[in-house]
Amino acid sequence: MNLRLLPLMLLLSHPVSGKLRMKCPLSFKQEDGKQPQSFYSPGDHLIGLVITGNEILHTKLLFNVAPSLQFVFQDLNARGFSYGLRFIFNIQTFNKNSHLLHNLTLGYNIRNNYMSTFLTSDALLDILSTGEANVPNYSCGRKENLLALLDAADRPISIQMSTLGGTYKVPQINIEIVSEALSDKRKFPFFHRMNPKEVFQYPVIVYLLLHFRWTLIGLFASDRENGENFMRTFPPMLVRNGICVVISQLFSTRGYTASLRDSLSKWRQVNVFVHFMELDYIWERILPFHLTFMRLPGPIEGKVWILTNFAGYKINKRRLLKYIHSIWNFGYQGKERPRDSAFEPHFFVETKFQDPYFLCSLSKNVFSVKGRRRCTQKAPLETQVKRNRGRIQNNYDYYSFMKVLAQALNAVYSSRSRRRRKEGEKTLGSPRLQPWQFHPFLEKNEFWNISERKLYLDQNGEMKADLVIRMFLVLPKEDVMEEMLAYSLRQNVFINPDAFSQQKLLNRSLPQSKCVESCHPGFVKRAREGEPVCCYDCIPCPEGTFSTQEDTKKCTKCPDDKYPNVDRIQCIPKVITFLSYEERLGIILVSFALLFFLTTGLVLIIFIKYRETPIVKANNRDLSYILLVSLLLCFLSPSLFIGQPRKATCLLRQTVFSIIFSVAVSSLLAKTIMVVLAFLATKPGNRVKRWLGKSLANSIILSSSAVQIIICSTWLGVSPPFPDSDLHSQPGEIILQCNEGAIVMFYVTLSYLGFLAAICFTVAFLARNLPGAFNEAKLITFSMLVFCSVWVTFVPTYLSTKGKSMVAVQVFSILASSAGLLVCIFIPKCYVILLRPDLNTKEQLTARTNVKT
Repeated sequence: MNLRLLPLMLLLSHPVSGKLRMKCPLSFKQEDGKQPQSFYSPGDHLIGLVITGNEILHTKLLFNVAPSLQFVFQDLNARGFSYGLRFIFNIQTFNKNSHLLHNLTLGYNIRNNYMSTFLTSDALLDILSTGEANVPNYSCGRKENLLALLDAADRPISIQMSTLGGTYKVPQINIEIVSEALSDKRKFPFFHRMNPKEVFQYPVIVYLLLHFRWTLIGLFASDRENGENFMRTFPPMLVRNGICVVISQLFSTRGYTASLRDSLSKWRQVNVFVHFMELDYIWERILPFHLTFMRLPGPIEGKVWILTNFAGYKINKRRLLKYIHSIWNFGYQGKERPRDSAFEPHFFVETKFQDPYFLCSLSKNVFSVKGRRRCTQKAPLETQVKRNRGRIQNNYDYYSFMKVLAQALNAVYSSRSRRRRKEGEKTLGSPRLQPWQFHPFLEKNEFWNISERKLYLDQNGEMKADLVIRMFLVLPKEDVMEEMLAYSLRQNVFINPDAFSQQKLLNRSLPQSKCVESCHPGFVKRAREGEPVCCYDCIPCPEGTFSTQEDTKKCTKCPDDKYPNVDRIQCIPKVITFLSYEERLGIILVSFALLFFLTTGLVLIIFIKYRETPIVKANNRDLSYILLVSLLLCFLSPSLFIGQPRKATCLLRQTVFSIIFSVAVSSLLAKTIMVVLAFLATKPGNRVKRWLGKSLANSIILSSSAVQIIICSTWLGVSPPFPDSDLHSQPGEIILQCNEGAIVMFYVTLSYLGFLAAICFTVAFLARNLPGAFNEAKLITFSMLVFCSVWVTFVPTYLSTKGKSMVAVQVFSILASSAGLLVCIFIPKCYVILLRPDLNTKEQLTARTNVKT
């Protein structure tokens, strides 16, 4: 097999080495300038780290010049290099402490990606390659046992690292807030996060917006993947909570930004901006707004900026803070750090540590396609203060990461040792630990338990964190005061009242950010057509409803026994009402009922006293007595209607009224028929005379009343009336009334009364001109005309009234119709009996009859 490969190696060596000889003078010596691409330290296991210490300013590349000679580097405040120093120091700490890492040493391979995806791939290929050549999974020359990748890069680059590293089953641990895409375990099974997803802070922002009643906001983000994901994820949460996003814009990372003038001038009432910050510098984001506000006419109210990232910004450029009220930023809450003697909070390094402490050399192999400077550490970092050394604050997250690796490594080797003893292996050596074998043990470690941040798992197993919200308040002279605004504990937000008391002293109240003023209690929101839902009109709550909160979407209906007050902000108990004897209307009706009752009684006494006089005897004295007694009962029947309805009165009042009036109308019908028969009996040869007598009159009364009695009995048997409460007819009142049960039966009884009255009126009208001095047909005609007019008017009036007014209408109709019968029929007779006795004689009756015949 080796002999077969030898010709292939010989064939490949010449062109490759020729390439190297041709390109070495162009690229190798000046490829990195004075900045090495790689820091390296050997160990039993190697940890890879990709940092962003510099940025390449892209220029137009020429084909006749090596690309490495055309790159221009921009310093990024050595942030990435400080990451590397902390990482190196913590590895050094663990290597020196035998209690943390038993009989093992850790090495590292740190690469700078220059914030370039192209160079990130190059860095990853170098880390994954165990030899000098960038050929992953191909061993040639130096042996490196890569264990895991530490990800402190930016989010798009983190995705690129996970994609390439996951191909070779290398665990990747991230210490930043990463993209939501990396949460998919099916695509990135070897990715481990030490921080929550970025969406965990969104509910806190929503809470703050709702707490300060900011319903009209603007959203801004960069046009990278995470910014676009923010624009997809966050607005639906706002909409569900009634917050309107009226300005939404992505900032281009390619230098072009759409004009803000139109949106900011149209929505001048928007005073809260939520910015998804990623790699953006805050001043680069503030500058377009500052320039836009400068060109807008009129005064501009200070804006509140809410930033979503956890960077510690230095707010010191005062001239750009003119239109800013305050800048809000999030940070992790720290928990009480465990006592760990190995952790050093600070360490000290020389100002130019990389030059004297690393041995940099050009690494090259016959199979390499490129060479690079690889700097190997030759001296340790120190933790004691010495002259000319800089103090660097250590990061507990890096120490936690190393602690996780140490625990996982110890667990791996303990497991392998137990397995060998169980299987009876006696060899001292063991196969090299592969990254994919290390991955299951890494999954079991609880990052949230050893982190200095207050991390925890929610009910869904998702990692969350407790936050602190800080406010940088811009003072009148553009000075900045930092205040702790709020904090969250297990997703519960607590506002710091001291921050606002300080603002009151400084006369810097929070601005409003809403389309319209809030609807006061007692009003409800009504959306405006064609405008956002946060722009609405305030209208009073509908009848019977109330509201106690501002900006309510729907008024609450009062309980049945209560009604809203005038302002419709609360419900008050309804007043129980019915037609009582104590109120004015009840007193008037009772007074008239007693007056007519006494009058009818007096008329009855007169008729009994003068029962032998011709005028009483001439018109069927017994029918007059029956009519007068029924009228007496009619004037007493209102007592069943007035007063609090009870079971007995509800059962009796309509049936008693119907039957009594049936008797009264039947007696009038009998009187009318008797008048007609009496006239017909005077004609010669007419046989009607035999029908005259009491039996016919009594039969008419009994038969007519019996029909009404049957109707009322059916009513009581099928669906009798009962006491009831009307809670809705009159606002603010509970009307005690009688429910008529089968209301149809009530109108049947009235219809039957109307039928009897119509027959009586028709017969009396036809007999009104019959001769006779005391012909009652005329009087009955007038009385029936009054009776029918009253009850025809009663029906629409009764149907159009509510509550006790219905009872009053019926009582009035009873009194008016009864009084009409009394006045029209009996008062003329009483006049003759008492004031004109000369007319109350048989001779006068006979004489007047003869004259008319």
